[in-house]
Amino acid sequence: MELRDLRIVVTGGAQGMGAHFALRLAEAGARVAVGDVNEAGLAALPGGIARRRLDVSSEEDATAFVAWAAGELGGLNALVNNAGILRDGLLVRKDRETGEVTTLRRADWDAVIGVNLTGATLMVREVVAEMVRRGTRPGVVVNISSIARHGNRGQSNYVAAKAALAANTVTWAREFAPFGIRVGAVAPGMIETPMTRGMNQKARDALVVSVPVGRIGLPEDVWRAVRFVLECDYFDGRCVDVDGGLSM
Repeated sequence: MELRDLRIVVTGGAQGMGAHFALRLAEAGARVAVGDVNEAGLAALPGGIARRRLDVSSEEDATAFVAWAAGELGGLNALVNNAGILRDGLLVRKDRETGEVTTLRRADWDAVIGVNLTGATLMVREVVAEMVRRGTRPGVVVNISSIARHGNRGQSNYVAAKAALAANTVTWAREFAPFGIRVGAVAPGMIETPMTRGMNQKARDALVVSVPVGRIGLPEDVWRAVRFVLECDYFDGRCVDVDGGLSM
């Protein structure tokens, strides 16, 4: 698909990678609708990009947003499923000094699963249903997974969500193929975003040292992979790692 032909929803598009994707798409001539809970970030997006508050973990929000976006853009033929949050913590932790045992809060598990998996699933469901009702062909979905899907200490909730999203990329590609809709995934590694800038500096520095290319990735690095999935009509049901070799 040509970028200029896209009528595309970008979730989590008010900051970080999502905002970068939205700007690049708009520059290429796509019609873009951005959803995010960050209303200040939405307001800061340039004119020409449709925007509306969206909590992807709310079924009511997801349904209403997709209906609105389809009306604003004259239909939909693509989705970049980018919204995500972190609530890191060891499942079970023992303090070395006090001996106190603490566990990952159920609320932190539910929050991450709610946004990163349930929310992503709701958006795919609603956008694809909109395409199928209108008979839109071709269509494409890009899920933003993570190399954390292979397993990462202190991220049980995030790992579970991103692994499931990568697996469902295959499931949905098979299910939607009869409708002419492709589904691919992109799995970033350590990328410079507001979310990763909130990491503990010692952990961040140690991670950078372990990246074979020797640097943290940039949103532009991930955008190039997203663009490939959007444009390559022969790519379907697979996940592209963009991690500087970290997962080798």
